[in-house]
Amino acid sequence: MRFDNQHASEDCDEECADCEHDSDYQPSIFSDDRASLARRDYAKLLASVGGLTAVASLTAPLTGLTRVFERSYTGPVYSDGIYLVDGEGERVSENALSEGEKMTVFPEPRPGIERAPTLLVRHAEDAYGGATNLEYTVSGYAAYSKVCTHAGCMVSNEEGETLVCPCHFGKFDPTAGAEVVGGPPSRALPQLPITLSSDGNLIATGDFNGPVGPGGE
Repeated sequence: MRFDNQHASEDCDEECADCEHDSDYQPSIFSDDRASLARRDYAKLLASVGGLTAVASLTAPLTGLTRVFERSYTGPVYSDGIYLVDGEGERVSENALSEGEKMTVFPEPRPGIERAPTLLVRHAEDAYGGATNLEYTVSGYAAYSKVCTHAGCMVSNEEGETLVCPCHFGKFDPTAGAEVVGGPPSRALPQLPITLSSDGNLIATGDFNGPVGPGGE
């Protein structure tokens, strides 16, 4: 679901000392007290506007999300016909990945819930075996929860084709139903049933086939 805002302002709070001047003295706009106050007000205004701009830039990509980082949501993560979207909210097409690649995707209507992050991988169709539910795959794509079943960290690293959780080095084989092949996790990452929509984008046909994250033994 690429933000970069920089803001610069100077704010002087020191009081200038009074000076004696002759009748011909004309204060500089940089030394006059009124100008100093004006500069401070202007700097604060710029800082405020800059801050609002930064907040707007952070929230803009989340516009329209029904749930943003919502931990209390207990409903289904996916359901039949829900589109998979990337981090920018764009639907994922059949050509999004080449074999051997992976990406993080989300359910289109509720990408901000805690259990939403999903690993989408693509391999040769004949590479899948083991505990993989082949009916849940399409065009070489398989999808698994990204939330580690050991402590709830995000499975974001890899060793070759093996998915690795960076927290406690749990390892999962995406071509074998994301079964555990190393580390402390006691169960596989839940698999998401997916297929292609009529418009060529990936959609879910139901929810994960097991509980997301730790627990659920």
